[in-house]
Amino acid sequence: MKKIILSILTIALATGAWAQELDRSVRPKPGPAPIIKLGETKSFTLDNGLKVFVVENHKLPTVSMDIQFDIKPELEGDMTGFHDMMSELLTSGTKTRSNDEFNKQIDFIGASIRASADEISAGGLKKHINKIMELVSDVAMNADMKQSELDKIKKRTLSELEVAKNQPDAMLSNLTAVLNYGKKHPYGEVATEETVNKITLERCKKYYNTYFRPNVAYMAIVGDITLAEAKPLVEKYFGKWQKDVVPTSTYQVSYPMTLRVNKVAFAAREGAVQSVVNVTLPILLRPGMEDVIPAKVANAILGGGSQGRLFLDLREKHAWTYGSYSSLREDDMVGNFTANVKCRNAVTDSAIGAVLEEMKRLQTEKVSDEDLQNSIAYLSGNFAIGLESPERVAQYAINIERYNMPKDYYQNYLKKLSEVTSQDVQLMAQRYIVADNTNIIVVGSSDIAPSLAHYASSGKVSYYDNYGNKVEPTMTKAVSGDITADDVLKKYINAIGGEKTLNGIKDIKTVASSEYQGIPLVITEVKKSPNKMMVLVEGNVNGNKMTLQKIAFDGKSGYMEAQGQKKDMDADMIESTKADADIAVEMHPEKYGLKYTLKGIETVDGSDAYVLESASDKGKKTTSYFDTRSGLLVKKVESNGEGSQSTEYADYKEIPGTGGFKIPYTAKQASGAQVFTAKVETVEVNKNIPDSQFQ
Repeated sequence: MKKIILSILTIALATGAWAQELDRSVRPKPGPAPIIKLGETKSFTLDNGLKVFVVENHKLPTVSMDIQFDIKPELEGDMTGFHDMMSELLTSGTKTRSNDEFNKQIDFIGASIRASADEISAGGLKKHINKIMELVSDVAMNADMKQSELDKIKKRTLSELEVAKNQPDAMLSNLTAVLNYGKKHPYGEVATEETVNKITLERCKKYYNTYFRPNVAYMAIVGDITLAEAKPLVEKYFGKWQKDVVPTSTYQVSYPMTLRVNKVAFAAREGAVQSVVNVTLPILLRPGMEDVIPAKVANAILGGGSQGRLFLDLREKHAWTYGSYSSLREDDMVGNFTANVKCRNAVTDSAIGAVLEEMKRLQTEKVSDEDLQNSIAYLSGNFAIGLESPERVAQYAINIERYNMPKDYYQNYLKKLSEVTSQDVQLMAQRYIVADNTNIIVVGSSDIAPSLAHYASSGKVSYYDNYGNKVEPTMTKAVSGDITADDVLKKYINAIGGEKTLNGIKDIKTVASSEYQGIPLVITEVKKSPNKMMVLVEGNVNGNKMTLQKIAFDGKSGYMEAQGQKKDMDADMIESTKADADIAVEMHPEKYGLKYTLKGIETVDGSDAYVLESASDKGKKTTSYFDTRSGLLVKKVESNGEGSQSTEYADYKEIPGTGGFKIPYTAKQASGAQVFTAKVETVEVNKNIPDSQFQ
């Protein structure tokens, strides 16, 4: 026992002496980078040029395969959007199997098969590898695209484009693509309603027959399979795949990468309470280049996660955003650097300034050893996690062959990463994270645009629509001094029938039809003087009628119901609903504390409209647009601190038997990512609607 105690004391004393000599203020030097042992990749090439890579992984009895096409096709042009449709067209049946047969055979073996304009992939159990190979080869060689399928895809795509018009992220993505690359580059083509409507089946078939050829394809097979097993299967199912000459297009990026010019591009999203921002530029950084690894370290320091400088500055220090990040992507044609942020309108200017300042700081100051080592550790961890995926290992093998990279590129990845210095980071920032050669792209409320002009080298903001087309900014023109907000409201009241007619409307019921994501909707709205209201939204889901939403208000209290959940209105909602329920609210806005201010004249859908603005004491802001000629309400934007809702009104018609009372028979409403177009089917007026309707 005494010996044990003495041994423990000896160790403790030695440890204490060592601790006294250790200077904990000095960060320990990193050890040598570990040697990477990638899973062995074996390969062979068929006579038709198909290059095949096999990676064994016997942990699970599954196999996955992936065919990638190394192609540079002609531009989509006036049919932009058809590349995205190829995924469904390719898997909607073949010349040997109908759509139903194809899907049944996939489901029967529990497999999955996916496709895109430049890839076919599949996966399933090892015991079904023959069937999987057979089905994939059928897609590769015998896809049979149908007009009926294309028509369905086009219809859905048009609906998605309509929704995307009001999605800030989609708008930002479109502008970034166009401004970074130009519309004469495949990365800069943006689908519109016009281009989608022009897409033909012949164009899709021509693309498939031209570019889906084995001599430009790389196949990766990963899983519970050996080279000896894979090779005869590939030869059996893909050996007859005919090679052919595959044309190669060349493209030119429109944005100069060497001219030191900052541009500010702005797309207005009415009623937006926050801005979405990209600070971005195209870069010539190709896979396998020596700059790739140190450039990724530079990007990680700037915006690679919650420890990146952008996050720590914009969120942690200033609380301007929930998060700000950056990305740097290499590409064999052209890559890009992008820093992004979402922030309140009021701090958009400051947030952009902070992003640019952090980019400049990376160019002009050497990073600390701590920042450098933290980022290297972060990237090393991500790389190590990726090696756990056999599919990733197979992709590495394809990359080496496809991009003519050094054979030991990935084996030496961590070693190269550990050798990055602060000087390397500064040099990479000067080459690729350039603060004075960027496209500063903003989607937000138009009233903040002028404040961003000082970031542009020209001193001017350029304005774009949601598809990246240049437009003239919406200008608010002055109104003649003898016209007031009350005059505009009176003209509107006269346009829809006059005060006497409105006073004669005691109740009104409208039934409208709409559609959302393929679900037919019926929207019933009932109002009764002085301020009772009920709105019911019903959907037809698989032939079953369902209540999707209901609002009921009896003039004093009310509730909202959605997805079976019922919630009573609070005091603020009750006050707001009283005004919404009033059939003739514009005749006496002061009753609800509403005061309209005439802001000027703007153009709405090609016509001049008076702009009236009102705000409640609860922060709800409403902007109404009245056509200067007809006096009719053509648009309304309601916003608060959480979001906005825009409604466009059209097709005004007089309701028979009302003495001239008019309502819009078409209303297009956009709220967040949702867009509805409702068309009135029936209208009933003064039918003595019972109060029970509002309970």
